[in-house]
Amino acid sequence: MSTVPAGHIELERAVDSIIVGRRHRQDHGDLTPLVESIRRNGLLQPITITLDGHLICGARRLAALKLLGVKTVNVWVRSGISDRLGELLAEQDENVLHKPLTQLEAAALYRELKTLLAEDAARRQEATRFHATDDDGQDGGGKLPPPQFEHGKSRSQAAIMITGRDSHKTLERIGRIEALASDESQPESVRRQAAEEVARLRAGGKVYPSHLRVNAELSLAELDLLAADPSQPVEMRERARVEANAVRAAEQEARAAELEQLAKAALARVKAAKAAGKKKPARPALTAVKTGEPVPFPLTAFLATWDDMAGWWTHYDPADVGPALTAEQWAGFEETIAGTIAFADAARTARQDRAEHIS
Repeated sequence: MSTVPAGHIELERAVDSIIVGRRHRQDHGDLTPLVESIRRNGLLQPITITLDGHLICGARRLAALKLLGVKTVNVWVRSGISDRLGELLAEQDENVLHKPLTQLEAAALYRELKTLLAEDAARRQEATRFHATDDDGQDGGGKLPPPQFEHGKSRSQAAIMITGRDSHKTLERIGRIEALASDESQPESVRRQAAEEVARLRAGGKVYPSHLRVNAELSLAELDLLAADPSQPVEMRERARVEANAVRAAEQEARAAELEQLAKAALARVKAAKAAGKKKPARPALTAVKTGEPVPFPLTAFLATWDDMAGWWTHYDPADVGPALTAEQWAGFEETIAGTIAFADAARTARQDRAEHIS
């Protein structure tokens, strides 16, 4: 039998009396190997519960015991974990050592853990204002205080604890897609697209392409709203309708990233034309659209584009992409890279000139 860890006691407990409660793991996976191991060797690692019988660690082991028809089992009882944060930390610790969470399970655990870490850090920070620096640091109530977490970095901390790296952007994107799928205030097309992406993620699909497709649908929905808005000029409504139809016509062939850029560009063209229409004729329209000339996008669009592009090269294998592109596609890719480098050089120079001028 395993040595009982410090801060625990060992008791015999009826299997059916253990309360599983709310857990982020929904899929236990294939329990057959675990069932056979318990049948042959017994339960090598006891289940851990709280004083009131709530499960802390061992959801898969408990499920396997129920499949075997076991009625009673020896458990470890830990009195130190009695709040929700402690239970989440214990559940996360178990997940690191056993079957990994699915993407949606990880995102759900991340959201709750992030919130609780932020609340815990804020509470501790507030408490230090009223206690001497040599306080013993106990929270009272007989609880073991959870680890100290740095205030203001709960997103990164929660992500690292769950995935082993600072993947908070990916986990936030999953949460956003799930939220859009259930948001009744969103257009039906957006909710439908988000629901499809949730299904893809549940099946193991990549997060970033789903994120791009949802962004594209959001831009298309905004174009649709402009096209149907009777308060807009007829020309503006027609332009929005034409732009949206053009994007949808290319949707079947466009890749996720290409589709998003098409939708963003179409929306920016309509917004630029709208802004130009509101200006007085006597003043030159800085965002006026001229045939054959690029449309100047606002700085927010630039920041959004590069935020979405962050780490894009980690999602593709050069050995696959290089041979797969046609000569025309490769030429377009190299042209974009060359233009990006030239833009970066010019922006860097302008940045340095401004810094020298200020100094």
